[in-house]
Amino acid sequence: MDKFLTGRYAIVTGATRGIGRAIAETLAASGAAVAICSRKQEEAESAAKEIAASTGAKVVGAAADVSNEKDVQRLFEFVDRELGGLDILVNNAGIGAWAPVAELTIDDWRRVMGTNLDGVFYCCHEALPRFRRRGSGFVINISSLAGKNPMAGGSAYNASKFGLNGFSEAMMMDHRYDNVKVCYIMPGSVSTDFNIRRAGVSDWKIAPEDIAEIVLTVLRMPERTLISRVEVRPSKPKK
Repeated sequence: MDKFLTGRYAIVTGATRGIGRAIAETLAASGAAVAICSRKQEEAESAAKEIAASTGAKVVGAAADVSNEKDVQRLFEFVDRELGGLDILVNNAGIGAWAPVAELTIDDWRRVMGTNLDGVFYCCHEALPRFRRRGSGFVINISSLAGKNPMAGGSAYNASKFGLNGFSEAMMMDHRYDNVKVCYIMPGSVSTDFNIRRAGVSDWKIAPEDIAEIVLTVLRMPERTLISRVEVRPSKPKK
């Protein structure tokens, strides 16, 4: 694989499996040094070792609950020590809670919003001064088509992803002249554990590796051009 990211440093949140794991592997295979996180230290360290072994890149892992601002601060301090810089932030960590509004618990609402929206803000807030020191940076937020298409039972998830899309666009406008680019990717059904709980895994779904390839495409664009939003869906969804 083309090592066009050699000398670049990246964080991918929620990267021990699924979309995040595929993105971390692809960035590492493209030459980047990568930090990954999950809520469990053992899982983060194990995944980091596996990715490093398969790609030959420097990959480190740490525990972090992105809904906890102190955890996020510690994660970025860990990256400062282990990598020494930051160029790319991929906000992938996300959860769902599926119930009609009347049955949705307050704890579930807060949990979804805390991970899917607050966590992105905390990570971006930590990344921006580090981008400033590097002279540029790139944020890629993994959203969902649920950020534009409401669904019954999806009020918390829909709200978090609608919010993430708006946040991404506003941040892009806030910091475009600081040499910070922002893109959000909106997948439909992806073949991951996240969707197994809802609809099962089938060949018609998007593969996590396909989302990782989109991330590379976004990062490859010339400096003068920004892909700010990507919608991606299965080409032949189940009828």
